[in-house]
Amino acid sequence: MGNLLYIIAVILIIGWAVGFVGFNAGGLIHILLVIAVIVILLRVISGRNAV
Repeated sequence: MGNLLYIIAVILIIGWAVGFVGFNAGGLIHILLVIAVIVILLRVISGRNAV
């Protein structure tokens, strides 16, 4: 389950980067970034490696 959350976080960060550079999707891209950061922080707090 932890690997799945990490993969989702990476996909969200990549989606944010593509959207930030290529598209003007408004607040949706930034919400995806916030969700990805929260998932990574939860992994760090729970004691697992984020990388």
